[in-house]
Amino acid sequence: MTDQAKQQHNNILLAIAGFVAVVIIVGLIGFFALGRDPELIQGEVEVEEYRVSSKVPGRILELRVKEGDFVKAGDTLAILEAPEVEAKMEQAQKAVDAASAQELMARNGARKEQVEGAFQLLQQAKAGLEIYEKSYNRVQRLYDQGVMSAQKRDEAYAQYKASEAQMLAAQSQYDMAVNGARQEDKLAAQALVGRAKGAVQEVNSYINETVQIAQMAGQVSDIYPKIGELVGTGSPIMSISMMDDMWGTFNVREDQLKGMKIGDEVTAYVPAFDKTIKMKVYYMKDQGSYAVWKATKANGQYDLKTFEVKARPVETLDGLRPGMSLIIK
Repeated sequence: MTDQAKQQHNNILLAIAGFVAVVIIVGLIGFFALGRDPELIQGEVEVEEYRVSSKVPGRILELRVKEGDFVKAGDTLAILEAPEVEAKMEQAQKAVDAASAQELMARNGARKEQVEGAFQLLQQAKAGLEIYEKSYNRVQRLYDQGVMSAQKRDEAYAQYKASEAQMLAAQSQYDMAVNGARQEDKLAAQALVGRAKGAVQEVNSYINETVQIAQMAGQVSDIYPKIGELVGTGSPIMSISMMDDMWGTFNVREDQLKGMKIGDEVTAYVPAFDKTIKMKVYYMKDQGSYAVWKATKANGQYDLKTFEVKARPVETLDGLRPGMSLIIK
């Protein structure tokens, strides 16, 4: 290779090296002057919901609301048909009637005719006792005079005592008829009435479940069964979103937290409105799953874990809906 060729080759190498140096310098200047684009953390608007369900199985007879309707506490949402519950109510009411009749009989005692019959038997026993008592007294006087044997006196005394016992028994029957049942029987009858009424109250609670009402104000987000379909015990009929209780949920890698803590305020961008809103962090918890770890050990660093962060809007943004995106830089 001649000196001229060597000189030309060196000039080419110098030109390439200069170009590479210029590119590197420009890149460094741009990196330090402009900086890197900030990392974006994307979240989503969520809302508190409660599900409307019945304690009793039944058939959907009527739906009073549609998806998207706003309801207030106490509004009727759905009506169910449950003929089995209505049949149980009739049975429970009949049980109350029967128990009440037993309690009334125990409280009032025997019928008037029974009391009258017991009274006549008592009078008959008293008359017999009076006769046998007089007979015994006459025999006793004759015995004292020595004209009556001891055996006759003893027979008259035995008849007198037997008549006295018969009168006492008649008196007891009459008192029982007048006073009615024992206190224990009355208390037992009252307990039966209370149990029967408790069954009625239980069935009433089931009947109330056939009319589903809103427990809190909100918006109907989903309705699951159609009119005429059967729903089981506890099966959800619809979901109500409480629009006053919204928050944003973000999955944040721990190297992006940058000292974030509960109570901090962050600014989130809402693409749906092209606006930003301020939000206050109220919840932070690690996800606890290996799937949300980011491995960095290949370059000698450490594994990064992901945290679930929740924040509520500090200010109201009209039209904010569940499912809308939230962006934090």
